[in-house]
Amino acid sequence: MKKRIIQKEIEKSLSFSPIVGILGSRQVGKTTLAKEIKRNFKNSIYLDLELPSDENKLKEPELFLKNYETGLVVIDEIQRKPELFSVLRALTDQNRKPARFLVLGSSSPDLIKQSSESLAGRIIYHELTPFNVEEIKSENSSVEKLWLRGGYPESFLASTEDISGKWRQAFITTFLERDIPKAGIKIPSAQIRRFWTMLAHAHGSLWNASKLAAALGISPPTSKNYLDILENTFLIRQLQSFFANVKKRLVKAPKIFLRDSGLLHSLLNLNSREDVLGHPVAGHSWEGFVIEQIVNNLPENFGAYFYRTAAGAEIDLVITKADKPLACIEIKFSLSPRITSGFWRGVEDLECKKTFVVYPGKEIFPIKENVSAVPVFLINEFLRKQF
Repeated sequence: MKKRIIQKEIEKSLSFSPIVGILGSRQVGKTTLAKEIKRNFKNSIYLDLELPSDENKLKEPELFLKNYETGLVVIDEIQRKPELFSVLRALTDQNRKPARFLVLGSSSPDLIKQSSESLAGRIIYHELTPFNVEEIKSENSSVEKLWLRGGYPESFLASTEDISGKWRQAFITTFLERDIPKAGIKIPSAQIRRFWTMLAHAHGSLWNASKLAAALGISPPTSKNYLDILENTFLIRQLQSFFANVKKRLVKAPKIFLRDSGLLHSLLNLNSREDVLGHPVAGHSWEGFVIEQIVNNLPENFGAYFYRTAAGAEIDLVITKADKPLACIEIKFSLSPRITSGFWRGVEDLECKKTFVVYPGKEIFPIKENVSAVPVFLINEFLRKQF
């Protein structure tokens, strides 16, 4: 098992919170991580609500769970039994000790909606993402492998490229044909697969509901519903435009990125390094990959946006705190990155004091005064020192 960085944060939350939630997409490693954490607790139990035998144990949940008042109860796929939230609330109110329940879910909004009605002030959430550059060996070959295969553990750790690719194709099929229907979403799998594939072709571009809807023969509201489904299951990121206190004509539509670069490549049938490098999506794929590495490691009170104006100013990633720009980041898929005039216009508009270029190289070096080129595997360590 590879050590997940977030494990320490989850264990810290368990030290004072009665309920802790781990959210994340299917197959991202939630169960493996939860079982690793569970080893530190006596009289603990793991329940998977996809197993009929475990679901039957919770037909009378209050009676069953009271047997584990002194231990940790791990409940996997809890969104399948939302009525449990009211029981967890009652049990924790009777005995408000830390580390009573660790709940896992792969459907963010449903889980949060249900729990916010009954568990407010009793639960702390953490999102588990696919592997990031700080969880693998910090070598260029490993970073490239992470970019090409994506960070899902079974894809990244597969013994061959072929096995990795087949796992990703199976993940896509299973998600569409099993997970979507189980979530109660009644959409033909072929339809949402076409939509997902179209998003892959538009990866890194501005969201255009009308264009996608016309291509699929559906209404713009339906296309937005499809987008929400993929975002709510941790597969799509909508990167919003930064516009606070800027008196400019701004592009306000969000940029759309597939969160895992490996799934992006599989949806586009890019099965090798040569396929990816020879495809027009390569630069945007790298941009999305870098954005995930940074955004997933930002402190909770930080924000992430892109910036673009009608006059041509453009910044790939703006890091903010309290709606104030802290850093402007350009992302380049080149070993000799050059900064465009649009970036400088954006820096001037936002009055950014810290500016960086993230690239696929090995060393930090200055490009211009107050601008450094930083390898992606060092970017989070570098940013922590700045802030």
